[in-house]
Amino acid sequence: MSREVTHTADRPYRLTPDDIDEKYGDVAVCLCGLSEDRPFCDGSHNQAEGEEEGVRYKYVDGERRVVELTYVDDPDDGEGDPKGGGGDPDDTESGDD
Repeated sequence: MSREVTHTADRPYRLTPDDIDEKYGDVAVCLCGLSEDRPFCDGSHNQAEGEEEGVRYKYVDGERRVVELTYVDDPDDGEGDPKGGGGDPDDTESGDD
């Protein structure tokens, strides 16, 4: 399973002693990417329960959605037309007759 997460932060977040949770005496940093209180954990990872291996998800407004992956030919892979048009793999004309 994997999750598509959009981050909008553009700088590091400096943790201070004020960030220590009074109830637990520690700092829980979000690793799932779903917390509304990033960089801190808010328990949102519970939404990810039941995610299947090999499936990519995106959470929008708390709703889990499956992300369908679409693979596109790499124009730099040396096959077909370098502009991504595919080209004819049997066309070996080089202009050097």
